[in-house]
Amino acid sequence: MNDTTAKPSRRCRRTHATNLGLAATLLVLLLAWHPSAAEAAEVPPPNDRLHTQSQDVIRVTTGVPSAEETREIFGVSMYRNNVQPVWVQVENLGEVTLWFLPVALDPAYYTPLETASRSFSWQRLRRSQADETLQARTMGIVVEPGQKRSGYIFSRLKEGTKSFNVDIFPHGDIPRRMTFFVPVPGLRLDHYEVEFDKLYRADEIVDVEREGLVERLRALPCCVTDKKGKNLGDPLNIAFVAEIEDLYYAFMRAGWDETETIHRASLLKTAWSALTGGQYRYSPVSALYVFGRSQDAALQCARTSIHERNHLRIWLTSMRHEGKPVWIGQISRDIGVRLTTKTITTHKIDPDVDETREFLIEDLAHTQSLRKLGYVGGVGPASYESPRGNLTGDPYFTDGLRAIMWLSSTPVPLDEIELVDLGAHSSDRANADQQSEF
Repeated sequence: MNDTTAKPSRRCRRTHATNLGLAATLLVLLLAWHPSAAEAAEVPPPNDRLHTQSQDVIRVTTGVPSAEETREIFGVSMYRNNVQPVWVQVENLGEVTLWFLPVALDPAYYTPLETASRSFSWQRLRRSQADETLQARTMGIVVEPGQKRSGYIFSRLKEGTKSFNVDIFPHGDIPRRMTFFVPVPGLRLDHYEVEFDKLYRADEIVDVEREGLVERLRALPCCVTDKKGKNLGDPLNIAFVAEIEDLYYAFMRAGWDETETIHRASLLKTAWSALTGGQYRYSPVSALYVFGRSQDAALQCARTSIHERNHLRIWLTSMRHEGKPVWIGQISRDIGVRLTTKTITTHKIDPDVDETREFLIEDLAHTQSLRKLGYVGGVGPASYESPRGNLTGDPYFTDGLRAIMWLSSTPVPLDEIELVDLGAHSSDRANADQQSEF
């Protein structure tokens, strides 16, 4: 959809009659623009992506409009100014007053007047009306017993899957926290293009107990490969036991971003971010191969720029453990860009790949998504003095282990994480010798 919002004219000469006509037109538009903002705050975004959760006598419904829907609702492209409205409705079915705190949804949210200033900076007349309108459409803080209150919180932009908390404080009672994960159209995300239920035939799926899980994880390839499967790359140093929803929610909760597929727009955004040092949080990653196919999904955690990020690739295996899918993956930390004869430029990785593996464990534990943790043999040890190399020639050293993480959709306190002894060190060296021939 094209942005049809009026733009300031570059013409310097206008007749008095033209100016009067323009002013009259603007006045009519302003009077017609959301004439009943308070009532409009009760109306959810124009989509079917509403999510509802309940705890005791509290019911919360949320919705996140896309860029086009935001333009339809507010008459301006807020996404271009890093603003993403989130619609919240709180129903108080109890007998005590509830307080809703927007800071839990986004600690750096924008106020209504700040949003109007960012969105209508060059349209003074519309900004004046927007001040009043956005204030009236903002979610209130207090919800009285038996009442229902709705409105928008103007948060920072998060495309792909929008994750946020809604914290409700009942008077004289413990707080209630609800976490929402809402898909927002606009990005061409890699995992949307994978039919996970069709990757394996029913007779290929294997249910394994703990011993079988350890044995099969050790027997998996040591590393990613190129498309032909002839050259070894980064080590496969992580594994997960989790339903796909729990896996993604764990990473969204920890602040990781999804990844766009490679297409014209994503390549242009990547190139621009590389030139300017910008932070393109959904930048595509190159294809690496396991099981004869490129990664099923990639996730990344941006740092200061596109040149510095933690990123991982994951593949669904044919194993199931405790009724849940088992995933194998690779994680590394980009620390810059260097020239290469193969692809002109490429990201340079931190050679201490174990540190990046442990960072991920700490991150998921800190955000209470980690239920159990253990280690199995993987690529085998490579010392700092005698490192291995990946497909683009970057060296790496490692203890050779794979961290296997059981993820949880419900919060797990740090002191309740179970550490599982999987005998990781008993056969690492022998496993490394076998894997080196892969």
